Amino acid sequence: MSAVALPVVNADAATFDCTFGRGCDGICCRNGRPSVDAAEAARIAALLPRVLPLLRPEARAVVEADGFLSNRKKLGQPMLRVAGGWCVLFNAGCTLHGIGAEDGDPLAYKPSQCALFPLEKGDAGWYVRQWGYEGEQWDLFCLNPANTARPAVETLAGELALAARFEVTADPAAPR
Repeated sequence: MSAVALPVVNADAATFDCTFGRGCDGICCRNGRPSVDAAEAARIAALLPRVLPLLRPEARAVVEADGFLSNRKKLGQPMLRVAGGWCVLFNAGCTLHGIGAEDGDPLAYKPSQCALFPLEKGDAGWYVRQWGYEGEQWDLFCLNPANTARPAVETLAGELALAARFEVTADPAAPR
């Protein structure tokens, strides 16, 4: 097993393999409405000139008319809008992920809820979301431990490093 950047409660048993582009069309972004804190919203707003040309036409129309944040709240923060059943920032993949990859860090601009998926912080510490673990309710096939034998601590190296940075900063919304 690889060295883990931070303790993961179910590290010994958790498996995960993101198959986006290899059989998954980004189902986690379907009706995706992550909450976005002020710092994340500012980063996204600063990227809009690069993001807008990449959006689906219906998503671009929504963002240009009403912005990328909705009036709905989750965890006390506004949520991203949805257009056509998908997160407004999704177009055959996360536009923020693509721009981040171009800039050297695919997780740099994504809301933390998206960037850390499928990691979650519970009362006992960080864990990998899995069917049947901690009452997981999302039935995504990628969260089925039988879907892959690949250890999550290996496939989620970037996400674990990001989560570790959240652990050492007093402000988890601080720029990464």
